[in-house]
Amino acid sequence: MDADTLPTKFAKSLLSLAEERGYDYRPILDVAGIDFNPMEPRSPGYQPQISAIQYTRLYQQVLSLLQDETFGLMKGSGVTPGAFRMMCYCILSCENLGKAVKRACEFYRTFFSSEAQIVFNLEGEMASVGYSGARDRSLAETEVEAADIYGLSIWHRFYCWLVGTPIELSEVHFARLAPENKERRGKYERLFGCTVLFGQHRDEILFHRRFLDYPLVQSEESLKKFLKTAPYPLMVLSNGRKDNGLVARVRALIGHDFSQGSPSFDRITQALHMSAPTLRRRLKKEGTSFQILKDECRRDAAINYLSNSELSINAIAALMGFTDPSAFHRCFKKWTGSTPGEFRQREQRAAD
Repeated sequence: MDADTLPTKFAKSLLSLAEERGYDYRPILDVAGIDFNPMEPRSPGYQPQISAIQYTRLYQQVLSLLQDETFGLMKGSGVTPGAFRMMCYCILSCENLGKAVKRACEFYRTFFSSEAQIVFNLEGEMASVGYSGARDRSLAETEVEAADIYGLSIWHRFYCWLVGTPIELSEVHFARLAPENKERRGKYERLFGCTVLFGQHRDEILFHRRFLDYPLVQSEESLKKFLKTAPYPLMVLSNGRKDNGLVARVRALIGHDFSQGSPSFDRITQALHMSAPTLRRRLKKEGTSFQILKDECRRDAAINYLSNSELSINAIAALMGFTDPSAFHRCFKKWTGSTPGEFRQREQRAAD
């Protein structure tokens, strides 16, 4: 599994939920653009992987039927419909990631059974977040393994979304034994971008505690938009950047959602408890500036949408905060040397 594909087993799990509630899943497949039956591995045209956008369409259709908003993270674990949405609203007011993670853990500990709970630990310079109990045992063993991998990856990407910047993982732990297939183990390490260890105490992600101080950059408005298209925004997030220190904190505050504009320089200085001259001087010392970082965040977000979505170029321009698409074309060419159309065509040719 990588950032823009995932196992067909997840589609099967969603369709099973719909079927159990008495719904005919075939129309859902048509809307999702899936031209084979994920419920039957031996059916004609069966594919072991589906695209992120296909899964998102499928998820949104099942969501509208079942009103279940957990992204498949907690299937069979006692999580009621709407729990994830309510947890999101509960943590939005937190000033940084560390407090948000603690509040999310408290939310699940208060309302749900042990299998649905997540735990947070600090040991020295390392922070860890993982599951406190066993996962869904109603699934086949291969599906449980895939669900474990997917679940931790989505939680990691959700935290990245909250702070608007990638969080570099140090290690990922799984309680289960390592897969015999070395190629599969390699895929897991590429997915998380770090060492993956098996046979550990629990399933968890580990990262440096400095990320806990990163401020949340999302709002109720951006959360509403996120939930409308989830889980696609998480599945296409890049987690490869390894910025540290001040630059990473400024990037986190700028974020990647520019549809409602971007934070002002004054807001950045207030959030960092730093005077404007001090921030300018420290950014200059690191070889950059606020305007450069803002342009880079805009550029990276535009590249991500052009590479990983089916949105029109005009729609992407609007997401980047451009009221005039031609202005987006000019800026994108200045950033990359190519127009958005040329960039997308090149990416599509490379993928063929």
